[in-house]
Amino acid sequence: MNEPVKIVVVYQSLLGIYGDQGNGTVLTKRLTWRGIDARLITVEPGQPVPDDGAVYLLGGGEDLAQVTAVRELKADGGLFRALDKGAVLFAVCAGYQICGTSFTVGDHDEVMEGLGLLDVTTRRAPQRAVGEILTRWTRPDGSESLITGFENHGGHTRLGPDARPFAQVELGVGNCGDGTEGAVQGKVIGSYPHGPNLPRNPELADHLLELALDTQLGPLPHDRLNAELDELRRQRINVVRHSKNLAEDTRWLGERQ
Repeated sequence: MNEPVKIVVVYQSLLGIYGDQGNGTVLTKRLTWRGIDARLITVEPGQPVPDDGAVYLLGGGEDLAQVTAVRELKADGGLFRALDKGAVLFAVCAGYQICGTSFTVGDHDEVMEGLGLLDVTTRRAPQRAVGEILTRWTRPDGSESLITGFENHGGHTRLGPDARPFAQVELGVGNCGDGTEGAVQGKVIGSYPHGPNLPRNPELADHLLELALDTQLGPLPHDRLNAELDELRRQRINVVRHSKNLAEDTRWLGERQ
């Protein structure tokens, strides 16, 4: 490739309070480890969003940050142009919510217009979803991959007919307690888990890159690195499943008393 592959973290100061900028680092590293020239770019409000990136990343943030991000992104237009050119957008939590058609903010649940990139709407949930989440994502080849992360959101997101669920929930709340998590529409993917998400789930990271580059990536060339990543993933999945079993055992004991 003549030009480096650009990974763009959008508005980290607004939508980066849960470490989601780490997703950008992972994507860049997984390219450079394969000998592909990559560049990580962070764009803040007031700076132009480049429209020649391969993958764009939105992270978590509070109500005011969401409103500001929508206003700035609409005024700038760079993200929309990039998506029209075939870029991939991976949006987490608040970033996921603002990609929808509408979401609510504040104590009075004021309805705000979103970016309209996903056919989803978000409204205040009766109870905040906080804790480890484990989901099953069906990869393009039809096989399943576990997605592990940490959810912390006060909204319930419901999908319209033009969006499809990203994954099915094994443990946790996900979109709205209906068994689904996240949404996919074209090359826009929204998902709730932090962690950050992509260090925990390297298969998903590679999927985003393959989707953006329209090519299949081979395995990482470092056996030791692969082993370390596999071990981290195994540990996180075991922790989540242990907490699930513990919760079920505690509930059973409570019912017996």
